[in-house]
Amino acid sequence: MLSLLDLRARISAGTLTPAGAIDLCRAAIAAREPDLHALVTLDAAPAIPETGPLAGIAMGVKDIIDSAGLPSQMGSSIYAGWTPRGDAAVVSRLKQLGAVALAKTTTTAFASSDPTETVNPHDPDHTPGGSSAGSAAAVGAGMLPLALGTQTAGSVIRPASYCGCAAVKPSFRLIPTVGVKTYSWALDTVGLFAAGVADVAHALALVTGRPEIQTAAAGSAPRIALVRQDFAEAPEPEAEAALAQARQAAERAGARVSDLALPPELAQAWERQRIIQNYEGRLALAWEYDTQADALPPRVREHLEAGAALSPAQYDDARRHGHHARRVLKGLFADYDAILTFSAPGPAPATLASTGDPRFNQLWTLMGVPCVNVPVPGHRLPVGVQVIGRFGDDGRALAVARMIEAALRG
Repeated sequence: MLSLLDLRARISAGTLTPAGAIDLCRAAIAAREPDLHALVTLDAAPAIPETGPLAGIAMGVKDIIDSAGLPSQMGSSIYAGWTPRGDAAVVSRLKQLGAVALAKTTTTAFASSDPTETVNPHDPDHTPGGSSAGSAAAVGAGMLPLALGTQTAGSVIRPASYCGCAAVKPSFRLIPTVGVKTYSWALDTVGLFAAGVADVAHALALVTGRPEIQTAAAGSAPRIALVRQDFAEAPEPEAEAALAQARQAAERAGARVSDLALPPELAQAWERQRIIQNYEGRLALAWEYDTQADALPPRVREHLEAGAALSPAQYDDARRHGHHARRVLKGLFADYDAILTFSAPGPAPATLASTGDPRFNQLWTLMGVPCVNVPVPGHRLPVGVQVIGRFGDDGRALAVARMIEAALRG
């Protein structure tokens, strides 16, 4: 994979130019993209800034996020050829830092569940996950050092786990969603994919203007709760093994790891996450559903119809359970610095007809807390673990994730 920190170090040392760094990405894209199908559009002649902390860093932009001059087609024929005049807030910020929006990456239609043509970079018979399929696959394949995705249930952490790259779903609204196609305004969160945890920490610190995110420390003996999410059904053996490896690595690094069964309020919120997602999706995509229903792929249509069948009372009840669970979770973090759990039920399923199951992600998206995927080495297909921090403490979550990543590699 291409590390943005390594590229930036080489540029700073004068051994690589920003244009040369972009050329490395172009060469990797030429080699891998014909088989991977991770990109929707490639900018043939982008402006390449010479200065800025991200000069020379090519980024992929998920195709529900506006980038001026490149089509934003939402993974749907309804928006075929539609090109925005301006950038989404996060894209504008990254460009200010010197990054180049080199490509739009594939997304499931409206960031829902109907698969794209993208394949897993480690085995083309397996899904890359979704909905941020192209972003995860492009970074996992070494075509891009940075990519943007979004998560409404598990669309950043799960595909990162499947494709073997690091990723962060930050605290809710830490990155603005202005210029991002909405599915659920209570859940949608912009996230970042990169080669390693240090890379995503660096990018998140820059894009938010919060250097403390990158410089935060895990501490000499961080308190980590190992959470199995028993209410979400059992994971596959590979996920179990990865979690055990991560626990051992954390303990070798000095962490104090203890098992924690989540209180029932968290399970109750988990059960209701889909109510919020479907109800808001039906409202957010009202125009598409009301005027273009025949052009919607089957799973989008199924989810929107499920949302239409929900009452405001059911939605309000789900929101109340979510609010209550957040208060309970905040109390748990008085005793722990981070939570360690599964990123996905297992490695990427051997199918291109599904994007996988977000059941180990949806609670944490509803809670709005920072989540980091840490790849666990030693498996035939990539498997990751998920480090979760308290709301607003993204720096510590990333620091604990870095500690575990380093111990796993060492």
